[in-house]
Amino acid sequence: MTSFILRALIAALGLWLATEWVDGISVNSPTTLILAAVLLGIVNAIVRPLAILLTLPLTLITLGFFLLVVNAAMVGLVAAFLPGMLVRGFWAAFWTAIIVSVVSWIGNAMFKPREASRND
Repeated sequence: MTSFILRALIAALGLWLATEWVDGISVNSPTTLILAAVLLGIVNAIVRPLAILLTLPLTLITLGFFLLVVNAAMVGLVAAFLPGMLVRGFWAAFWTAIIVSVVSWIGNAMFKPREASRND
């Protein structure tokens, strides 16, 4: 449970940075930002695998670059469900997805549990 909360906070940081850096995305309140991060985690766990499976031929043809479009669609889906979050257009969702992905990657690398060294 702690891992999920930490990942949600990291995603919220990415979404906040996206609202600061990307024109076309806005979040009304910090509560909405946290809810958006949690909802993005749920959508990425449930809807995204299905979307990847359905778009697999296109993803293979584009050598994986279509996954960026799938990620942008997930951000747009979260914005559609959450009244306090607004994403204006594909490119705002695209850059938001990239920022959230990079921040999540860095955050997960920083807070990844370290394995204990073994003395054999």
